[in-house]
Amino acid sequence: MEITVWDGIIIGGTGGAIAGVAVWLIDLIKEILTKRFHKKRIYDWLYNETKQKSAQKWRSTRTIASYNNLTEGRVRYICSIHPEIVLSTGEREDLWGIKEFTRT
Repeated sequence: MEITVWDGIIIGGTGGAIAGVAVWLIDLIKEILTKRFHKKRIYDWLYNETKQKSAQKWRSTRTIASYNNLTEGRVRYICSIHPEIVLSTGEREDLWGIKEFTRT
């Protein structure tokens, strides 16, 4: 059986496509897991900081970022997509709180 140039091109192209899809899939899984980890980390910290009756119910983006070692942009994004974290209305800066403690 003789392998032609076209056979080599097809084999190479197929191998490259499979490798590209594999890299994309691994990156997608990594992003999903990172997002899930950050959501849990921020929620757990915010919940523990605001669960006492005497505690402040809202925390700033900067405070959350500082305590969780994340960027402010990442904290804004994660807080905005988390179903149990809400944004304060009427305040000048970004303030976030746990829905069950801030909304009645």
